[in-house]
Amino acid sequence: MTSYRPVNAVLRGLDVLLATNRLKGRATVGEIHRHTGLDKATIVRMLETLAHAGLIVRNEETKTYEVTGKALLLSVGYDRHRAVSAIVTPIMEEFQDEIGWPSDVAIFDTDAMLLVETSRKAGPMMLNRHPGYRAPILATSLGQVYLAFGSSEEREAVLAREAENSDPWNNIARDPAAAKKFFDDIRRRGYAIMHPDYSRIEYRHTMTSVGVPIMSDSEVFASINVLYLKKALTSEQAVRTLLKPLQATAKKIAEELARRSDK
Repeated sequence: MTSYRPVNAVLRGLDVLLATNRLKGRATVGEIHRHTGLDKATIVRMLETLAHAGLIVRNEETKTYEVTGKALLLSVGYDRHRAVSAIVTPIMEEFQDEIGWPSDVAIFDTDAMLLVETSRKAGPMMLNRHPGYRAPILATSLGQVYLAFGSSEEREAVLAREAENSDPWNNIARDPAAAKKFFDDIRRRGYAIMHPDYSRIEYRHTMTSVGVPIMSDSEVFASINVLYLKKALTSEQAVRTLLKPLQATAKKIAEELARRSDK
């Protein structure tokens, strides 16, 4: 329980900063509005304030905004994701060589899944994500499957928080019975899939993903997905052809993480 009510202007400024970072060079006022729901006048004020603080810069030619190197100071001291990244990178590269599709590994970070490594390459179709990207939990196969196999206490805390968020993938957080069935189903089949509204908003319906947990015994370390084009594979084909190699890769990563943690 906090002692004071949150300062809404600060929260809005942080929302704009996070959206600018996620958009990676596509951060126009209009795109930030689409991602945050804030009115454009507020967004402009926040952008000008963040620019004054040296945290973002405006590209006058493209009319876009980008975070500056100064923003990296906000992450000084947070090294857990770098340690995981060093372990998973060679395994992910081998996995992509095997299946031909990119994948991400993410760890849980309170209110998001923090991307620690990806095998996505620069290219079209808005594929690009970078380590440090914060993916919404209930929107992504990474987050859904992590919650399903994680502790009930952690799951309930996330659902309580996301119930206050109006994004469409959070609707389930406001329906306890539906949420229970949803996560029971994920545990039963062993995988999760990207929420269709997230596919629509982030990838214009072109892509989706399958995600599985990275776990040893009953402990969940992280999660891994594989992304694919909807026009190339149906969901049934994806599960049939990609799930087993994805689970094998998750097992390999879990074993390596457990081995390193024992040293």
